Amino acid sequence: MSSDSTSEDPGARFPSEIYASRLSRAAQYAGEAGLDALLITPGPDLQYLVGSRASSFERLICLVVPADGSTATVIVPRLELAALTDSAVSDLGLQITDWVDGVSPYELVSSTLRQGAATAVDDAMPALHFVPLASSIGQVPVLATDVLRRLRMIKDDAEIEALRRAGQAIDRVHARMGDFLRVGRTEAAVAADIGAAIVEEGHTDAAFIIVGSGPHGADPHHEVSDRVIEAGDVVVIDIGGPVAPGYNSDSTRTYVLGEPTPEIAAQYALLERAQQAAVDAVRPGVTAESIDAAARDLLAAEGLGDAFLHRTGHGIGLSVHEEPYIVSGNDIRLTEGMAFSVEPGIYFRGNWGARIEDIVIVTADGCESVNLRPHGLTVLPVD
Repeated sequence: MSSDSTSEDPGARFPSEIYASRLSRAAQYAGEAGLDALLITPGPDLQYLVGSRASSFERLICLVVPADGSTATVIVPRLELAALTDSAVSDLGLQITDWVDGVSPYELVSSTLRQGAATAVDDAMPALHFVPLASSIGQVPVLATDVLRRLRMIKDDAEIEALRRAGQAIDRVHARMGDFLRVGRTEAAVAADIGAAIVEEGHTDAAFIIVGSGPHGADPHHEVSDRVIEAGDVVVIDIGGPVAPGYNSDSTRTYVLGEPTPEIAAQYALLERAQQAAVDAVRPGVTAESIDAAARDLLAAEGLGDAFLHRTGHGIGLSVHEEPYIVSGNDIRLTEGMAFSVEPGIYFRGNWGARIEDIVIVTADGCESVNLRPHGLTVLPVD
C-alpha cells in the first residue's frame, strides 16, 4: 500500500469548469507577474486549481501551469496515478507525465520549461523537492504566493456556498453545547463529544477543538486538558472543520456554568459590542486593518486594550488560516467575495477569557455572516 498519497472521496470536488476557470486565471496572473510558469505541489493550492487532495512526501507530484495559457502538465509517480482519479485533471485534458523510481522527476519538470524560464513555486513546497528542483531548472524559483493569494482570496459562488454550509454545520454543533458542557466533566471529555458532533453535523472531520475552561480560557491557543469543569467557569469553545469539498468552518462562542459575576458580564458585554463594531465596519474598499481597529479601539477606550492579545481575524477557505489577515498594518482593501473571521477576545491570565468569532463574506454593500448563533455569554445550568 502506498504511504505517499491519499485519494479523494468521489464527488468531493466542484464541477470541472470551475477548475478550468481557475487554471486560466492562474496562467493570466502569472503572466502579469512576469512569470513563465507556476510549479504547484500537493496542498491547498493544488486542491484549489485541479480539485486534487493528493499528498506526497519523497516522491514528487507537481502541476506545471504555463503562463502562456498552453496545456498544464502534471508530473506524477506512476504508482500514485490513482491519487488523481477523483480530481478534475482528466476532465481538463491536462498532460499527465508519469515516472518510475530511478527517473528524476525534477528533470521532467525542467523539460516542460524553456531555458531560463521565470518560475514560481507554492509556499508549501517541501525543501526536499525545492532544492533539487532549483538545481534542475538552473535557477532558484520565487514564491507564487502573490499570484495564488490573488486567486484564492476572492471566493467564487461555489466556494461561498461551501462556506455557508460549513457555517451552518458548526452552528448546529454549538447549538448542542448544553449536552456536552457540564460541571464535573473534563475538557477532554467535552472535546471528544464535540469532535463526534462535528462529524455528525456534516463535516468530514474535526480540524481543531479548543475547550478553554476557567483559567485555561485566558490562553487563546489552549486546546484541551484533563481539567475538571467547575461551577462558575467561563468556557471558550473554538471549533471547526472542513465540509466537502474541503472548505472550513471556524466559530467561537463563550459559555458560563451558572450565572456570571457582574464584572464578567460587564466585560463580556464590551467584547460583544467590539465584535459587532468590527462586523459592522466590513464593506468593500475599506482596509483590513480598519476592521481590526474597529474592535480594538472600542476595547481600548473601555480599558481592555491590553486584554486583546491577537489579531481580529484571518481569511478562511481550503485552509483554516489564509489571506486576508485582519490585523494592524495590513492595508489591503477588502473586495466583494473575501471571506474571513471576525474574532476579538479578552484574556485575563490566571482567571478567565472570552472570544466571539463569526466567519463573514464581503458583499457589495457590507458583509454576510455564515454563523448565526447568538453572541451573548451563554449561561448553562450547573446541575
